[in-house]
Amino acid sequence: MVGSNSAVLISDAYLKGIRGFDMDTLYEAMLKNTENKGPLDSVGRLGAQQYNQLGYVPCDAGINESAARTLEYCLADFCLWKVAQKLGRPAEEIERFQQRAQNYRKLFDPSTNFMRGRNQDGSWHSPFVPEKWGGDFTEGCSWHYTWSVFHDVQGLIDLMGGRQGFVDKLDAVFSTPPVYDCSYYGFPIHEIVEMCVMNMGQYAHGNQPIQHMIYLYDYAGQPWKAQKWLREVMDQMYTDQPDGLCGDEDNGQTSAWYVFSALGFYPVCSGSGQYVIGAPLFQKATLRLENGSQFVIEAPANGPDNRYIQSARFAGKSFDRTWIGHDEIEAGGLLTFTMGPAPQKEWGAGPDAVPTSMSRQDR
Repeated sequence: MVGSNSAVLISDAYLKGIRGFDMDTLYEAMLKNTENKGPLDSVGRLGAQQYNQLGYVPCDAGINESAARTLEYCLADFCLWKVAQKLGRPAEEIERFQQRAQNYRKLFDPSTNFMRGRNQDGSWHSPFVPEKWGGDFTEGCSWHYTWSVFHDVQGLIDLMGGRQGFVDKLDAVFSTPPVYDCSYYGFPIHEIVEMCVMNMGQYAHGNQPIQHMIYLYDYAGQPWKAQKWLREVMDQMYTDQPDGLCGDEDNGQTSAWYVFSALGFYPVCSGSGQYVIGAPLFQKATLRLENGSQFVIEAPANGPDNRYIQSARFAGKSFDRTWIGHDEIEAGGLLTFTMGPAPQKEWGAGPDAVPTSMSRQDR
């Protein structure tokens, strides 16, 4: 919301093979964005000079929502890194964005296991209240933005001490009561109210910053927990009534989350070319693609009580990874899930089953 996210959209489209536009001009525009603020504080890169020098936007430089900006700039830099490689840009330029995409590490505080704001001298912004909305973050708090490492979930897992520590932290989002500190705003903004009404802990699905978080269980070898919580969110937070959305619809994102999640996969990381497997809602869904291919998702035993993937097959072969490629979907085919009422904790749990991360470029 406060980053240079045109870079994310353009890069993702280009890397997925979409053409018909002047990529050279667009790339130059994306480069310009990395060095300059836009005409409004919510677009371009406010604090670009500090970010490029320190590796983060400091919270004591008169720039609000500094941590959110830093984390969003990191994702854009990852996308620029991928495009720069594809375009054969100079090695120095490629390395620059590769390094900047890792800047999220500078906001991770191992003593609290949260992302938090940082001052120009490197000290942490104190006092730190992870439930404080606004301030260093945008319409959310550290419980939400700590997961904003879309492109390097493995790196975040490592920072949290490994898979179990990471899963424990994900679990804590749901088990921590929906308390909040709204002192930055002076009153509980509607996103806060929506979190409290939905009563799913600190999980605030009514606003975008945390909507990808449930899928991160896949990266840590416990996709059955993603299957559990995805169905809970689809069942509890969406209806077919006029007030059927649980919060912001910004640019269609909250509905898009539902459509993807109902199909059974979701694009956690732009620029990766992968969709992370969740839990399909329907017994059958058919995607009729622009190139004439059809991609079919079947789950014959699917139902309200059968939310857990027991096994899967794709193109006639056993399928136990928790991601599928954009190129595989474009080529068409049949992805079949066997569903059941109890978690199958072995499916998709292996270290080689997980989606890609920048720290793990082995697929």
